[in-house]
Amino acid sequence: MTDSRPPARAGDRINYLAYGSNLLPARLEARVGSIETLGCIELPGWGLDFTKRGADGSGKCTLNSNAIGSAWAVMYAIAADQQPTLDRIEGLGNGYEVHWMEIPGYAPCYVYLAQESHRDRALVPFDWYKALVLAGARFHGFPTTYLTAIESVVVTRDVDEQRRAENMRLIDATQHGTAMPHA
Repeated sequence: MTDSRPPARAGDRINYLAYGSNLLPARLEARVGSIETLGCIELPGWGLDFTKRGADGSGKCTLNSNAIGSAWAVMYAIAADQQPTLDRIEGLGNGYEVHWMEIPGYAPCYVYLAQESHRDRALVPFDWYKALVLAGARFHGFPTTYLTAIESVVVTRDVDEQRRAENMRLIDATQHGTAMPHA
């Protein structure tokens, strides 16, 4: 992996590897606009955990290398000019770093990985956050064993009922085929 970004021109599309709440296409589209799903990717030797400290104090997803088993992700193409928006939303430089990866069969892609300084194994995700990750994993048909592992993650209820309700509506709309407006 390397941190250097290839140069992008207006109108270019770049590949983004999502593994957490952005697995759910409706969530990612609400954040950056039009996306294209390129494929599901198994990442042998990588693991998913919820140890990244979010701005709200809860656990968010990150990938860790040298794990036993595999993590699953989705390769999306997004407009290159939308990457700064996603960088801001994801907290680039304030918890996540961008890494460029080579995935066989795809152009280089970028992925957000938690900075070690922003990881805490004692954190738990909010219920709605885990539900977003799980909804995205189900949407893409990830293996049952992977879904079961996500389902087993302990959560806490978000005390911010408005934030919780907004995120649960996004999941509900996806499950019922209702389009959500773009942010």
